[in-house]
Amino acid sequence: MSKFTDVTSIRIKAGDGGPGCVSFRREKYVPKGGPDGGDGGKGGDVYFVADRRYYNLSHFFKDRLYKAGNGQHGMGVNKHGKDGEDLIIKVPPGTVVYNDETGEMIVDLMDEDIPFKVATGGIGGMGNAFFKTSTHQTPRFAQDGMPGEELSVSLNLKLIADVGFVGLPNAGKSTLLSVITNANPKIGDYPFTTLTPNLGVIDFGDGTIYKIADIPGIIEGAHMGHGLGLSFLQHIERVRCILYIIDVSGDDLKYTHELLKSELDTYNTELVHKKSRVVFTKTDLVSPEELEEKIKEFGEDIIPVSALSDENVKFLISEIRNLMEQQGEKK
Repeated sequence: MSKFTDVTSIRIKAGDGGPGCVSFRREKYVPKGGPDGGDGGKGGDVYFVADRRYYNLSHFFKDRLYKAGNGQHGMGVNKHGKDGEDLIIKVPPGTVVYNDETGEMIVDLMDEDIPFKVATGGIGGMGNAFFKTSTHQTPRFAQDGMPGEELSVSLNLKLIADVGFVGLPNAGKSTLLSVITNANPKIGDYPFTTLTPNLGVIDFGDGTIYKIADIPGIIEGAHMGHGLGLSFLQHIERVRCILYIIDVSGDDLKYTHELLKSELDTYNTELVHKKSRVVFTKTDLVSPEELEEKIKEFGEDIIPVSALSDENVKFLISEIRNLMEQQGEKK
């Protein structure tokens, strides 16, 4: 399980190019040799790469400067300075990198292990050997290296998961996640226990693994930023299917379902077209007769579960697998 830090800003700087060298050949029997100053090394580049071993952005420090290596000075005897070391910054898959100054997206890192260069190192300066000409045999100057690119970027993690739990605050999403996956989220009987997404994994033991995301509770007007608002709705965009989690002990369950769908639809019209099922939670709080009546009134295919008593939990897990395999999405 992982708690998400999903937005942060950092500064990045590519390495500066090394300065060229001013040097003249000096040997025992050649007291006035020609220029032999070498060029400076190129500054290191800055790359971002998605790495599945990272689940959040908590390893970054806000506004810290992350810098690639500088190129080394050129040296005598026409020796080229060593190039600066590249900086490879690892982020979770699903991280979007924005230019803070322009607001433009630089890269959306969906695919793993494919480095993307964000800042280019400066080229090294030319040594004085480069400037020798027939009319200028002893240049006593060299070129400084060029500065590396520097910019401030925002990292915005949009969760990548197979299944997203969507429901009102305190609908039982976190408890259910803890029962069906390896997650251990904070659980309480008050609204907004979950303030950031939780991620759990179902491992069927045959090579099939599904990631399940518990998204913080939706309230009416979430698409306008009310409550936790846009800070969690973005995480729904990349799930492959949705489970609408509804507390069966509540009132007007049909309205709750429509509210959840309406908030998703207003934020992104594609969301309500994803494969989905409705899950009634906390069935231990109602009588079997009341549960049967509420399922009948709802009028749709329902998965009733109780995380407390484990009722239908195994069935829910098998239905998640069925949903995913219907889409040909086997992970």
